Amino acid sequence: MNSEHATENTAAESEQPKGLAPSRHEIDTQLRSILCDVLGLDADDVEAFDNDTGLFGHLPELDSMAVAGLLTEMEDRLSILIEDDDVDGEMLETYGGLLAFAEAKSIES
Repeated sequence: MNSEHATENTAAESEQPKGLAPSRHEIDTQLRSILCDVLGLDADDVEAFDNDTGLFGHLPELDSMAVAGLLTEMEDRLSILIEDDDVDGEMLETYGGLLAFAEAKSIES
């Protein structure tokens, strides 16, 4: 019975209260998952990404065609809206830039 109670507490604690933006860690985890799924990257490789890891122009999988899929998946999974004017080379240059962009968009939403 104690283990059931502990499981219920853990599940309740992990629920995101309505109206609050997801944490940096939650966005980071989702973004890494999106990169794996959309680009077909190895999860261990993506886990090793830091803020300075190059993306567009550095990863052959992230070409101009893949950018559209990446942004669409970010919108869906992070519940954000990305306007055409929001997209620039700087946000796609590094993992840190993409993460900062996703965080800013999550706060706006």
